Amino acid sequence: MDSVSKRLTSLSMFSLVALVVATAVAAFVDVPHPAAAAGSINAADVAWMLTATALVLLMTPGLSFFYGGMVRPKNVISTMLQSFVAMGVITVLFYFVGFSLAYGDSWHGLIGNPFTFAMLRNVGTAPNPAFAATIPFVLYFAFQLKFAIITPALITGSFAERVRFKGYLAFMVLFSLLIYCPLAHWTWHPEGFLHKWGVLDFAGGTVVHISAGVAALAGATVLGRRATHLTNTVFSTPNVPYVLLGTGLLWFGWFGFNAGSALGANELAVSAFVNTNLASGAALVAWMLADLVRGGKPTAMGVCIGAVVGLVAITPAAGYVTYGQSLLIGVVGSLISYAAVHWQNSRTTIDDTLDVFPCHGLGGIVGMLLTGVFADKVGLVHGSVTVFGYHLLGLLIVVAYSFIGSWLLLKLTDRVFGLRVKPQEERLGLDLSQHEESTYHIDEDFERTYRKELVKESV
Repeated sequence: MDSVSKRLTSLSMFSLVALVVATAVAAFVDVPHPAAAAGSINAADVAWMLTATALVLLMTPGLSFFYGGMVRPKNVISTMLQSFVAMGVITVLFYFVGFSLAYGDSWHGLIGNPFTFAMLRNVGTAPNPAFAATIPFVLYFAFQLKFAIITPALITGSFAERVRFKGYLAFMVLFSLLIYCPLAHWTWHPEGFLHKWGVLDFAGGTVVHISAGVAALAGATVLGRRATHLTNTVFSTPNVPYVLLGTGLLWFGWFGFNAGSALGANELAVSAFVNTNLASGAALVAWMLADLVRGGKPTAMGVCIGAVVGLVAITPAAGYVTYGQSLLIGVVGSLISYAAVHWQNSRTTIDDTLDVFPCHGLGGIVGMLLTGVFADKVGLVHGSVTVFGYHLLGLLIVVAYSFIGSWLLLKLTDRVFGLRVKPQEERLGLDLSQHEESTYHIDEDFERTYRKELVKESV
């Protein structure tokens, strides 16, 4: 076993011991969870928010199918697992400290006190009027947890097929604590400085999609190009039905993502629900027509990507715009992302494997800016330059913080854990080299040859 493997084994042992100790403490330490007073919660709001929370969680398995269908057969399990594992890691992290960093007592509008809600201290069935007055505060925690889960999972598409699994786990933890939680605090905490500026993000265009998309660009830059990208090797998409299934699950779950952000069974939830479908449908059609205009044929891949871009673009605006405006946001977001995907893949050497930045990053940016343009009563079209100006300033801050912060965290993770797999591991495929699993038949001689090379390198 080489020195890197020994170090990783020691860190894994330390992490396991830390998990056992932490959960033991959580089980036996008496932490207050205030109970709801009679009549303090709205049953309809609770029912809807339980449903919305489950829908948002479904998006992460949906994302795993969406991404898994786009990679080579030898990397499908690894790619899908990178999304699935977030459901465990981020759940534990958010319980102990993440939720408190995002929503705890504010420190100058920048970050929450890590002890305010640590281990769900003072988080129980009693509502917290500062965040959601009609539902249990612990339900608000559960809803926000699902957003925290899917955000790092979105990033994985940018460095798919070449990332070391243990390095990804370390980066996911660091990103969640140091990038996602501060952004959530700035945007959604009543004392967050972006919130006080009037920057609007109804359901996560800034906090989730821009942060993940920009981090994805940093990830593609730090990990470098795949061997197949360097040689311009083209392959047919191995599993389009997976992409279709993933898109369906994402679209279905997105109703919880956006309509759930109304935090109740009310008119706002209905408007966000309808706007979500309108924008996605319009974006789907726009992407398909753009393919036809370029002389191509309508493809399942294009339809799916267009639909997801529309969902991304409407997310920050879903509760603030009219039905017609949501259609326009979907079309504009789709066409800009479409152009960016083709420009990135034909004019640059950036190896963003699954086009996360053009689709999620730019989709979120378009949505954020158009929210500042169209937002009811306060948008640019209503004569308010101030709100749009703060959206521009907020966008610059979020993009800079997400890119520079993620780049530094990726470099740190690479230094300590290693992020890029070895060339032999990349050729063998991440399913086997990282997980000793495979769904597809792989030539035994091929596998045996590269396993020998891996053994030689580790001696």
